[in-house]
Amino acid sequence: MAYEHILVPIDGSETSFAAVQQAADIAKNFRSKITVLQVLAIDPYIEAQYITAVRSNDIIDRAKQNIQETLDKAKQLFRDQGLVVDTKIAEGQVIHHEIVQAAEEVGADLIVIGSHGRTGFKKFILGSVAQNVLGEVKIPVLVVRKE
Repeated sequence: MAYEHILVPIDGSETSFAAVQQAADIAKNFRSKITVLQVLAIDPYIEAQYITAVRSNDIIDRAKQNIQETLDKAKQLFRDQGLVVDTKIAEGQVIHHEIVQAAEEVGADLIVIGSHGRTGFKKFILGSVAQNVLGEVKIPVLVVRKE
């Protein structure tokens, strides 16, 4: 199977950049298009409290600026390997839903995502974005763990 379009969700962690490297290797072999995605998670309770505050836009703008810097770093890693990449920022309350929606929007036929490998109580409390993505998409997902 040839992968024509790879979606790479990142969060700025070492694990997500391990997924960037894996996606780059695959993209070079299949000459795939790549979209790197980062989700700006908006807490509905905080949003409701601060949405009317003048400073809320500053907070969101700073968060978007930080996300853009992370996306630019990933973009440069792909460029260093001779690959062209698109970037995308999504906003939403549930990260894995935004990843699934982005995969559909860009027409991805593979998702390469990092996983922190949390287990037990940490997984219960923090959840697993990668596992939730796996449960919702109908395309292949490659989960990369950084040891």
